[in-house]
Amino acid sequence: MTARHDLRLAVVGVLAALVLGIFTTLLLAAPGAFRGPASAGRMAKGPGCAPPSLPGHVVDVTAGDMGGMMGPHGRLPQDNTPRWHGMGMMWLRAHPGTVAVGTVSLRVFNAGALTHEVVVLPLPDGQAVGERPSGTDGRIDEASSLGEVSRSCGAGAGDGIISGATGWATLTLTPGRYELLCNLPGHYGAGMYTELDVTG
Repeated sequence: MTARHDLRLAVVGVLAALVLGIFTTLLLAAPGAFRGPASAGRMAKGPGCAPPSLPGHVVDVTAGDMGGMMGPHGRLPQDNTPRWHGMGMMWLRAHPGTVAVGTVSLRVFNAGALTHEVVVLPLPDGQAVGERPSGTDGRIDEASSLGEVSRSCGAGAGDGIISGATGWATLTLTPGRYELLCNLPGHYGAGMYTELDVTG
């Protein structure tokens, strides 16, 4: 009885590996499967706007996602929530990650396929980025926001930065730790956050 059970487990394991292998091969062979953030074709997809000369310390922020690997046409599933929570399907990168106190300009480029935004929130002592609780709508409380970049080819708040576009905002920041995040439904939970440190 035990040998028969072991044989069944082995057969199920081999079949699962075979199905997974076939699925992975088909996924990777799909058109655009290797469209990463550095792909020239992908970068040129949007309006290609250039921000004006920005005052203060300029921080370049790149917003990205896995594009076509997330679902049909690079969109989240219909309920707009990520399926692989916390596995880095989306990301924000800030360079430099530390700036001096005073005027700070954020220049945000959307290298992903989805629309994104960047909200600036103070990061409390003892809290790491990515630890804010999300509501049932997949968003975090942004009541303490110091500003946001969510306008394609423009400054400040708007309807989101579309793929290939740039948005910007200029803020006055005091010394401390700040969390930059995308607060569109499900994006924060999918990994769209990074830290910006401001030194005195």
